[in-house]
Amino acid sequence: MKTILRQLIAWPLAMLASLFLSLSAQAAPPKDTFVMAKDFADIITLDPAEVFEFSGGEVIANVYDRLMMFEAEDLQTLVGGVAESWDISEDGKTITFTIRPDMTFHSGNPVTAEDVVYSLRRVIKLGKTPSFIFSQFGWTPENVDELVVVDGDKAKITITEEFSPALVLNAMSAGIASIVDMKEVMAHEVDGDMGYAWLKTNSAGSGAFVLKAWKANELVTLEANPDYRHGAPGVKRVIIRHVPEPSAQRLLIEKGDIDLARNLTPDQIEGVSGNEDLKVQADRKAALIYMAANSSDPILGNPKVVEALRYLVDYEGMSNSFLKGQFQVHQAAWPSGLWGSYDETPFSLDVEKAKELLAEAGYPDGFEVAIDTLTDSPYPEIAQSVQANLAQAGIKATITTAEGKTLWPMYRAQKHQLILAQWSPDYVDPHSNLDAFAHNPDNRPEAKLTGVLAWRNAWADDDTNAMVVAARNEPDLATREKLYQDIQKGLQSNSPYAIMFQQTEQSVLRKEVEGYVSGATFDLIFYRTITK
Repeated sequence: MKTILRQLIAWPLAMLASLFLSLSAQAAPPKDTFVMAKDFADIITLDPAEVFEFSGGEVIANVYDRLMMFEAEDLQTLVGGVAESWDISEDGKTITFTIRPDMTFHSGNPVTAEDVVYSLRRVIKLGKTPSFIFSQFGWTPENVDELVVVDGDKAKITITEEFSPALVLNAMSAGIASIVDMKEVMAHEVDGDMGYAWLKTNSAGSGAFVLKAWKANELVTLEANPDYRHGAPGVKRVIIRHVPEPSAQRLLIEKGDIDLARNLTPDQIEGVSGNEDLKVQADRKAALIYMAANSSDPILGNPKVVEALRYLVDYEGMSNSFLKGQFQVHQAAWPSGLWGSYDETPFSLDVEKAKELLAEAGYPDGFEVAIDTLTDSPYPEIAQSVQANLAQAGIKATITTAEGKTLWPMYRAQKHQLILAQWSPDYVDPHSNLDAFAHNPDNRPEAKLTGVLAWRNAWADDDTNAMVVAARNEPDLATREKLYQDIQKGLQSNSPYAIMFQQTEQSVLRKEVEGYVSGATFDLIFYRTITK
């Protein structure tokens, strides 16, 4: 090191300046590489049969094609992904899918009906958190081999419940409907695990990109699939850097070291708005921020206590200050702007009303409670605002923050009192959210319905369960929409939730970046259309 320093000191000043300018120029991503900074501490796995976190869902959406898809070119229309076409039986219980010809996986293996059937069966047999999306069709490890079958060169599925066929097709656009390369996965099977250990950190898809590396809390690297069915992506590689601090993201995007910053705060967005090298893209998302109370708790299980909590949230105050431009007040379980939404907002900060409700519940002097939430902004700030309002009503709250990989398993094990969290639909149908928020057919702890928010919060209501079932089975579109709106209205007064906000994502991009598509859900974010 001393020798190097002596050599640098001996260099002419002009040569040193040239060297540092050269190094600085190399910091900018190459034209064929798209670099994004994001907080992705929530990634636990990249196996599509297990992914149930936002960042992981975004990654697999770009690595795998699903049976059904919403494409980057038209985010409103459900179309075939791996499926070229489909036929629905007269009774609506059997759907037969014709597979697109000449599709190949990243390995070069052809995409076949056998791969489709294997992928769907694998979800049920592994039984990971998102498997409830398929198990609701009546599929179990014991019967799925008879209900999901190869029919010649086609894949045929049969459901045993009275579901609307439209809902079933929508569900086939969820991340767990990603089609995996059966031969590649089985080549990495260990002790009958269906490739589970291998697929957590590797990929076997046919999507626009190939997973090259995932280093937890460091980076994700994707490489373009030149043979993708829509043509080669606009960039050869995508690098996602784990940068949890918004201030660090701002510095990187302003210096030109990255092409996109995903987690800047509203004040930072305002701070870069005058920079001619940058642009801000705003996309309304379906993600909701909510607070939930564990109904198994002797205090929080009291409906009047939960009602009081809804009046101890400063919805407008937060949305007009540190959440400005990024979150709007929304108090229903299905997001605004999508079919079936319910947009009434009956709650506002009212400490006196909350005190009255607490007194009626038997807690005039309040109580102590723990709030768990994520480490990244804006969750700690929201939790602190709620904490201050709770204190005005005599409730002493402590806040614990954790990364998603720690928080979500704890939540799925019902080991919380109050939790401040986010939820986004798994597919674009109101049933996706309301089946999670409202439908809990088995409230026993041993049922382990971990993908169901109602179960996580130990809450079940027979009338609400019946309404969800009626809505999911209803063939008439207008009647179905009304049922979903009635369910949402009911949850505002009878549930363990205080639903607060709906997200608008503000992304900051370098001016030369085009084609970044960010749809309503976390898995409708597309990299293949990006150019620089």
